[in-house]
Amino acid sequence: MEDHRLTTLPGGERVITERIEGVRSAALGLFIGAGSRDESPARAGVSHFIEHLLFKGTERYDAVSIAELFDTMGGELNAATSRETTVVYTRVPDDHVDVALDVMTDMVFAPAFTDIDSEREVVLEEIAMVEDNPQDLVHDFAAEAVFGAHPLGRPVIGRAEVISSISRRSLLGYHGRAYVGGNVVLAAAGNIDHDRIAHALAGHRAGASPAPGRPRKAAGRPPRPALRFHTKDTEQYHVCLAGPGLRRSDPRRYAAALLDAILGGSASSRLFQEIREKRGMAYSVYTYASQYVDAGQVGLYVGTREDNLRECFDVIAEELRDVGKGNIRPGELERAKENMKGRMLLSLESTSSRMSRLGAATVTGTEIVPIVETERRISAVTAEEVAALARELYAPERLSAAGIGPSEQRFRDAVEALSSQIIGRAA
Repeated sequence: MEDHRLTTLPGGERVITERIEGVRSAALGLFIGAGSRDESPARAGVSHFIEHLLFKGTERYDAVSIAELFDTMGGELNAATSRETTVVYTRVPDDHVDVALDVMTDMVFAPAFTDIDSEREVVLEEIAMVEDNPQDLVHDFAAEAVFGAHPLGRPVIGRAEVISSISRRSLLGYHGRAYVGGNVVLAAAGNIDHDRIAHALAGHRAGASPAPGRPRKAAGRPPRPALRFHTKDTEQYHVCLAGPGLRRSDPRRYAAALLDAILGGSASSRLFQEIREKRGMAYSVYTYASQYVDAGQVGLYVGTREDNLRECFDVIAEELRDVGKGNIRPGELERAKENMKGRMLLSLESTSSRMSRLGAATVTGTEIVPIVETERRISAVTAEEVAALARELYAPERLSAAGIGPSEQRFRDAVEALSSQIIGRAA
């Protein structure tokens, strides 16, 4: 049975843990409630840049020492930045928890911010890599089309012009405002002792002034749907259709996950079967969803050659209409439910997955739903609830379109197969 403990330290930091019997590993994650949506346009990419710089050393540990320590422990040390959070995480044998936590807390709270210029070049190379990869880049265009000027519509990785010029002083200022007690969650799962971990973090933060997390700009009402296209000499057209989705706490999120599985989230999904398996018109086709504290996004992606582009969108339009009409096929919903429950249960055999589940929920203020209750909620979803969400989330008048390829006109012609409204709004 799941059993997690939560402690709030005097400085506002929260420690949440789950002890798992029968394992010899521990997964630790320091979650910061700050991501790309918390940046001003003039600081676009600072959260991701700071994530990189945390690995460049502290006063007590230089970059080489950090790498050597975790290699010696047989551990995995990594980090990630999203639109709402930054996390530094590891998985180590249980007898190395104290050392791992000591190094990680020093990295997060006391980075030296050295070698800024060399790491600046690394991030600029990463931005260039994404810009050379249309399968990834088109998703940034789609988010911009859906959210407009709001920070949720900007790339997490940042803008090259910002990264090229941002100063050490600006980095220190952002770190000092974001990496504060009320914005921090330490999550752990595995063969761990909650009190010992909480005590260790409290000791590291002794003397730090209590500070609440920073308020963030609300997503508000999404702008009118838009069209974005980037002309590039590619062999394929890379296209996303996207629209506003559900927030993290929306009770319909279980139905939305099942809709995603039915449309394009698995190998047996409609778009995968109809576009790739039956017609051979794409190697990659899928649906996706992102959920934030106060907003969300849904979308679908397909990469295909010019000759197939229009037919792909004819198929997409037909499948969206069919699901929206409530034509859920025999066994389709039950298969999606079993797939969702099975993947969830398999992920819970991983200490890293359990730690991430606790940390992400706590830092974003999301309910931690027990597994048994999650299974019940999945099982309770009806076909009509799935169809209603398809009609709402994939209604043509709500959708934006983004594409990368040789000809904007060919892109527009294909998108018009789904909805002339998208083209009309962009004209």
